[in-house]
Amino acid sequence: MNAKIRWGIVGPGKIARKFCEDLATHPDAEMVAVGSRNLARAQKFATEFNISKSYDSYDALFSDSNVEVVYIATPHRFHHELSLKAMAHGKHVLCEKPLGVNTKEVQELIESARKNKVFLMEGLWTRFNPSIEKIINDLKQQRIGTVHYVRADFAFNGMDRDLDSRLWNPELASGSLLDIGIYPIFLSYLVLGMPEKIQAMSTFHENATEIQTAMQFQYPNAMACLYSGFSSTSKMEAEISGSKGQILIQPRWHETSSYRIEEDGLETLVETPPKGGGFTEEIEEVHSCLRRQAKESEKWSLQHSLDLVTLLDSVREKVGLRFPFEV
Repeated sequence: MNAKIRWGIVGPGKIARKFCEDLATHPDAEMVAVGSRNLARAQKFATEFNISKSYDSYDALFSDSNVEVVYIATPHRFHHELSLKAMAHGKHVLCEKPLGVNTKEVQELIESARKNKVFLMEGLWTRFNPSIEKIINDLKQQRIGTVHYVRADFAFNGMDRDLDSRLWNPELASGSLLDIGIYPIFLSYLVLGMPEKIQAMSTFHENATEIQTAMQFQYPNAMACLYSGFSSTSKMEAEISGSKGQILIQPRWHETSSYRIEEDGLETLVETPPKGGGFTEEIEEVHSCLRRQAKESEKWSLQHSLDLVTLLDSVREKVGLRFPFEV
């Protein structure tokens, strides 16, 4: 692999812009191409980030031999299709969460990555947040004892968004669950693993978009209370409670720069801010894997992504959430 890792950007939207702001500061990275279905949009993005090539189709970008790895930042509905095409062209893939809309899609993506012998990772930036990394180590060291309770939410008021937007259009896999509910579910899974039992309730818009979902995960000796929603804004502080203490992850917990740990009656503030806008650690993980010729991350493996989408599917089954394009 060359001195710099050459990136192609698929879907030059808001998330891609934040990602590229961090990518632009990385000395090991070079953005060489951007693709969009709208050439003017791609060209504007290319100018902003000094990208040499802009394409009016994703296929054209995937055919560019100068691109080594692609970052896919389109709406959820297209993650599966575009990741498959990219890997078929021999490209490594970092795909925004969720990796696929359902378990079947993620299984097919994993099979394709292995068939084409390319790197694939779900872009779940929270997993690489320095505070989350340190919390994982604290839990391994039993600093708060055995964990018995996890609480996490993620909610904002999105009721004024356009019904054709990715948040509200069922054809784009709309709803809070895949967009932001994935974060509380991720935290429960990261801390406690796969639950024995899941209970869930949702409310729906008249166009069948899921607006808010409350979930309870049951483990042999623990419980998790989780929530996501578009109808109001929540505090977005997460709690991990153990037999000897607790950890409070400061708002907004999924992108936090600090947490409080209480052990033996003493509370300590731990400040571990992420680099840049929060994507740098995720980018570093991708680069590390590519340099080592690893086909997946150990920190957030393909099995982890498969487990996570299995949990999302289980919640969807409980509340009766299905998208029009799903067979």
